[in-house]
Amino acid sequence: MSVHAQDSLKPPGETALGPITVSATRNKTEQDKSPRRVTIIDREQIQQQLGSTSDPGQVLANLIPSYSPSRQKLSNAGETLRGRDPQFLIDGVPQSNPLRDSSRDSYTIDLSMVERIEVIYGASAEHGLGATGGIINFVTRRPEGGTVNQHAGISLTTDDDIRSDGLGYKADYRVSGAKGQWDYLAAASWQERGVFYSGDGKAVGVAYPGELQDSTSYDLFGKLGYWIDDNQEILMSLNHFKLEGNGDYVPVVGNRGEGVATSARKGDPLGDPGYNDVTTARVSYNHADWHGNEIDAQIYAQRFRAQFGTTPFFPYGPTEDRSFDQTRNESDKVGAQFTINRQGMLDGLVDVATGVDLLQDETQQVLVHTGRTYVPETRFRSYAGFLQTDLHLGEDVTLTGGLRREHARLDVDDYSTIDRDNVTDDAVDVGGGKPSYSETLYNAGITYQATAWGQLYASYSEGFGMPDVGRALRGISAAGQDVDDLIELRPIVTDTREIGTRLDWGRYGLEVSYYESNSDLGERLTERNGSFVGSREKTEIHGLEVTGRARIGERHRVDLAYAQAEGRSDTNGNGRVDTKLTGINIAPDTLTASWGATWNPDFSSYVQAVHYFDRDVENEQLDFDGFTLVNASISHALPVGSLQLGIDNVFDKDYFTYYSQAARISDEYYFKGRGRTFKLGYEVDF
Repeated sequence: MSVHAQDSLKPPGETALGPITVSATRNKTEQDKSPRRVTIIDREQIQQQLGSTSDPGQVLANLIPSYSPSRQKLSNAGETLRGRDPQFLIDGVPQSNPLRDSSRDSYTIDLSMVERIEVIYGASAEHGLGATGGIINFVTRRPEGGTVNQHAGISLTTDDDIRSDGLGYKADYRVSGAKGQWDYLAAASWQERGVFYSGDGKAVGVAYPGELQDSTSYDLFGKLGYWIDDNQEILMSLNHFKLEGNGDYVPVVGNRGEGVATSARKGDPLGDPGYNDVTTARVSYNHADWHGNEIDAQIYAQRFRAQFGTTPFFPYGPTEDRSFDQTRNESDKVGAQFTINRQGMLDGLVDVATGVDLLQDETQQVLVHTGRTYVPETRFRSYAGFLQTDLHLGEDVTLTGGLRREHARLDVDDYSTIDRDNVTDDAVDVGGGKPSYSETLYNAGITYQATAWGQLYASYSEGFGMPDVGRALRGISAAGQDVDDLIELRPIVTDTREIGTRLDWGRYGLEVSYYESNSDLGERLTERNGSFVGSREKTEIHGLEVTGRARIGERHRVDLAYAQAEGRSDTNGNGRVDTKLTGINIAPDTLTASWGATWNPDFSSYVQAVHYFDRDVENEQLDFDGFTLVNASISHALPVGSLQLGIDNVFDKDYFTYYSQAARISDEYYFKGRGRTFKLGYEVDF
């Protein structure tokens, strides 16, 4: 994989050369020395995908075979990594909301602002809770050298019938540079999305949890850095992203039993459009040589608002005017991370990283039109310390090990639930509480450089997540309960065992890894005495991942990837995993092949095919019929700027999405995927 080295600490205008360091790891792990599978998706690969699609979920699915196929919706519920939830980060800042999951955490930044994507596979506790399936870290762009560097781009997207309501537009602009001890970057993007059409020429249905189609989004991003000296930098960054539906279409409910997809028609939906409105601010300080140590410190704050569309599934009675309200998740979090690295101790034998993390998250879910509280304000506070060590046994063997000690407390005041039955007022009073937990998470690994071209690695790692506290709090219907008795605030601990090999013959490369991911305490919400509680559910997943690359001559590159996974859970509580996981948890087996070619300095092309294999489960209604999708793009340099033409779903495949087939049985959520789509773009650097 062709990647750029991480932007290490360096004065403005200088280029960092050397090993590829994964910034999402706290101990500065190099990609090719990690005891676990790591993928770096560079800007060139992101750009190749953006040539035909602007859906972040689709970009991830096309480049990470263990990631579930995109829902092609604003909600990413059911999009998992190795069958579990990934933790999304932007420059190390968590994007998830642990108390009331909005399933919107992959839609908080425009990919035009992203330089690369770091993917760490398997359970991890490096950045706190949420990474039971792995970490996906969006690393934003850094300022370029020179006083002023500008970039501008525009694009047009259309279905193959060029319908006026299916047209989409995007424009982006970026300026960056450096002068003296300062460097800066400012960027903006704006995108208008039209209606999506499936392979049979019909409008794709509108989803209540959130839509990408018929929407408008913009992103404002800025960075300002000041170099105290050659080793010290203070960096400030701010990103504001908003995506909002236009509210021009209403769903036409399909019929799953008869194979009729939910579609859409012009109309005025009840309520206001759904949206994501996210602002993230970050200030970091880096010192490359403080008495032989490297220091990384940052503080951050995020304001997250996720509004959902009006839905017929959840009446919010009892009066008629309250029957179809809509909800909005409101989350405000602040946090801090401090890491100190010391490398080469004891004559190069030991590397040590240690640090402290702090987090406070305040979340509530409100009913937009009636001003009532659906989930009471909950305050989550955590602090954690960690220690990570690398032991180098000669030049060929490295042992790694570490732990993280996490302490957390949840504060909920007394509150009243809302009436949900539209008949009688069954709201109940609930006593507040302050449940807490402490947990220690471990990891260990080994890498062995067997030959100049062959490496073996193995690892054990633990990650943890939270039960959906908000879902439990809002569902209480029996009187006389309090939060301390209701919420068992034990984290859902998941462990991953992995073994693999990396082979690098210069022009050719191969990586094979096998993993097992187990959780003894999952979250399966069940109703008990009128209340929703999290039930113990054992889950076991195992899988195989294979990636290969070949560079043919100087102009052609071929990549192949295969991911296979199986998973079972204990749904009846007898201690045995005996029920196959469905598409709400686990991705189908996936084969991906791509070919990139540079025909001459002015002309290049890219073609990718992704095949999703059939999957059968005990519940035949959730069986999955696989399909193959192909995307392609070409780029041609002009005397000024360059022109790109991309085609998504080249053969206009008519198919139902993976989520619609395999995740839930519903007429309202029975959607087809997007048909053949053209994208024409122009960009220029000046």
